[in-house]
Amino acid sequence: MPEATPTRILLADDHHLVRRGVRLILDSEPDLTVVAEAGDGHEAVEAARTHHPDLAILDIAMPRLTGLQAARELSRTQPGLHILILTMYDNEQYFFEALASGASGYVLKSVADRDLVEACRATMRGEPFLYPGAVAALVRTYLEGVREGRSPRGGAHTEGEEQMLRLVAEGRTAREIADRLGSDPGTVERRRAELLARLGLKDHLELTRYAVRVGLIAP
Repeated sequence: MPEATPTRILLADDHHLVRRGVRLILDSEPDLTVVAEAGDGHEAVEAARTHHPDLAILDIAMPRLTGLQAARELSRTQPGLHILILTMYDNEQYFFEALASGASGYVLKSVADRDLVEACRATMRGEPFLYPGAVAALVRTYLEGVREGRSPRGGAHTEGEEQMLRLVAEGRTAREIADRLGSDPGTVERRRAELLARLGLKDHLELTRYAVRVGLIAP
């Protein structure tokens, strides 16, 4: 059986030493390969057009175009491209802006050696990657909305559906959700698939973005 083609990665950061260190992490994995580098957001957009990567890893604080601006442009012009934000900023506002810009995840540079490889793989599976502080932000804003009586703006959801949305947004596995709901993983997968189909969404990442967009989890 032929080996799977490695995920082709565009790496954008305005610090050469950071790019070199991150590239060493990624290129050491057989299923990941860096095919292009960029020193700012504009270069990142141009490199994506030239090299057609599967995944773009973007720093937030870059000259010419920021990582968030580049993410919005890449999401608009190359909708099939997966995007990760790699940043030093443990900042809720940047995190929500990253999701709104089309990013699939948000990884802190301080733990890139631990989290980045798994974030890349999760993104390519169509799953969101959320660092612990981001999970806390999602849950906190959801609970604040509940206390203030806010309800989703995108249509009515049952209490069970809202709970499912929240747990998916937290990045919980089917086993973890089953344990929370007193169910089994198979039932959870079926309910999650039914919810995706009813909402017209294709994967768990879109479900998380939907929860943010409609106000169930407020940015």
